Amino acid sequence: MKRCLITGASGFVGSNVARRLVAEGHEVHLILREGHADWRLKELQSHVRSHLGNLRDEDSVKAIVKEVRPDWIFHLAAYGAYSWQQDVIAMLQTNVFATAVLLNASLDLGFEAFVHAGSSSEYGLKDYPPQEDSHLEPNSYYAVTKASAALYCRYTAQRHGVRVPVLRLYSVYGPYENPGRLVPALVVNGLKKGLPPMTHPDTAHDFVFVDDVSRAFLLAAENEEQKVGEVFNVGTGTQITLREVVRVVREEFGITSEPQWGTMESREWDAKAWVCDNRHIGEVLGWKPEFDFRKGLRQTVDWVRERPHLLEVYS
Repeated sequence: MKRCLITGASGFVGSNVARRLVAEGHEVHLILREGHADWRLKELQSHVRSHLGNLRDEDSVKAIVKEVRPDWIFHLAAYGAYSWQQDVIAMLQTNVFATAVLLNASLDLGFEAFVHAGSSSEYGLKDYPPQEDSHLEPNSYYAVTKASAALYCRYTAQRHGVRVPVLRLYSVYGPYENPGRLVPALVVNGLKKGLPPMTHPDTAHDFVFVDDVSRAFLLAAENEEQKVGEVFNVGTGTQITLREVVRVVREEFGITSEPQWGTMESREWDAKAWVCDNRHIGEVLGWKPEFDFRKGLRQTVDWVRERPHLLEVYS
C-alpha cells in the first residue's frame, strides 16, 4: 500500500485514477479547490481523504504535502484542454506555476514517484506518429503550457535524480468524461437514436479508453527501473477518423439518420493526422491498450445506463 496524493481528482482522468488506486488498496488523498465539481466524487468520498487547497498558493500546497507525506503524487490538475477554457493566464498559473509549486513542495519532503499528466498536443501537428523525443511544436497556448510543464518536470527529475515521469495522453474517453466532449455527446444522443452536431468527418483522433490510461499512471509510479526524466506516450497507436467513429456509433445504437457534417465549428487543434507511437511505454512499462474504440464505447454506454441519474448531468 502506498500513500497517494492526487491533483485534478474532481476531473475526468483524475477521478478515474483515484478510483483505480482505491480499488487496489492504496491510501488516497485529494487536493481539491474551493467550488470544485463534486459529481464525479460522490461514490468515492468515504474511501478517500480530501484537502481543500489552492495549487497556486505555495504555503497551502506545502502544508498539505507535509501533512500527507505521499509516496506517490499524481498531478492531473490542468486548465485549457477544453475549447471553452480560453484564459491564457489561468493556463500559465495552473499548468506551469502550480506544477512547479507542487513538485518543489514534494522535493522538500521526498517521494518515490511524481507522475505528471502531459498532453499529445505538445507535439503540435505532425503527419506521423511522434516519438517521445520528437521535436515539440505546440499549436495552442494550452499546448505551450503543457510542453513547458513537461520540460520543467524532466529537468527537475534529471537535476535531482528523482522519478518524475510525464505521460503524454492522447484522446482519452470513457466514464466521467466532461459532458461537453464528443463521446458523451454521441452516447447521450445515441440513446435517443440521434447524433449531435459534427465537425469535419476527416478529423482524426487516437481514442484511448480511460481504464487503460489510469493503468498507465499506476505502472509509471510502480516501475523503479525507468530512466530519470522519462516521457511516455499513452495512446492506442490506431488512428480513427470522425467518420469511422460515427459509423461505429450508428451500428451500436441502430441509428438510421445521417450525420450532419460541418454543423459544428472545428477547433484550432483538429487535424487529419493524430496518432500515438506507443512502443516506448510498452518496452519500459509493459503497457498496452486493452480497449479498442468499439469496446470502450460499449463500456461507456453500459456505465451511463447503470447511472440514469447522470443523464441529467450529460444532457
